[in-house]
Amino acid sequence: MPTLAVTVVQAELCWHDAVRNREHFSAVIGGLQEATDLIVLPEMFTTGFSMDAANLAESMDGDSVRWMRETAAGCNAAVCGSLIIAQEQQFYNRFICAFPSGELHCYDKRHLFRLAGEQNHYAPGETLVTFELNGWRVCPMVCYDLRFPAWSRNRDSYDLLLYVANWPQRRHHAWETLLRARAIENLSYVAGVNRTGKDGNDIPYKGGSSIIDYLGETLVDLGNRTGTATTVLDLDQLGAFRDRFAFHKDADNFTLT
Repeated sequence: MPTLAVTVVQAELCWHDAVRNREHFSAVIGGLQEATDLIVLPEMFTTGFSMDAANLAESMDGDSVRWMRETAAGCNAAVCGSLIIAQEQQFYNRFICAFPSGELHCYDKRHLFRLAGEQNHYAPGETLVTFELNGWRVCPMVCYDLRFPAWSRNRDSYDLLLYVANWPQRRHHAWETLLRARAIENLSYVAGVNRTGKDGNDIPYKGGSSIIDYLGETLVDLGNRTGTATTVLDLDQLGAFRDRFAFHKDADNFTLT
């Protein structure tokens, strides 16, 4: 079974400045020294976590999605993160993964952050998504989704769970704790990518982008520094663990509505 090299990118985002953010991430990705299969950027990586959807939203044919496609082709790796997307007179906090071929996979954030009034500006996603990358089944999530374990329950549907976020410093302990819990309970690798610095609302972020294995052990942790980290995940090891410790076979059955 294949391995998968995953790179997490942690950065201080320029508030409401898509051009500068794309330029920054172009430089970071262009400077990567290690080969990788998947590059993970934060939530709303071109703008910061903003409720100004009407002025900041782009289309699926816009500059940022085009940049993702071009960047993925240029580095021969999938590139993912979330953007503010306008579609059919609604706005979405949309996770997008661009493959080197130009193929796109998308997931709209299901759980909208009530404390910021996100539900007043964005439409919620309705559908769980998984996609395949190099033989791996990947399940994307966005920030606040992390607090809702039923939504991310692994029904033998994925091998890698991704969370892209703007998770504030004041609740950083929850970020670290819940990422580990999602990995353990779902017998899955988990990658969580957060931002650093302060946003335009003067909210500080502590980073903590990490990759965690199915035992809850940390493989990568960027702490509060900007930069990147890459690690190689092993599907054989994951499969062997699931075969030996088949906790998932005793999980409760339920239906989400």
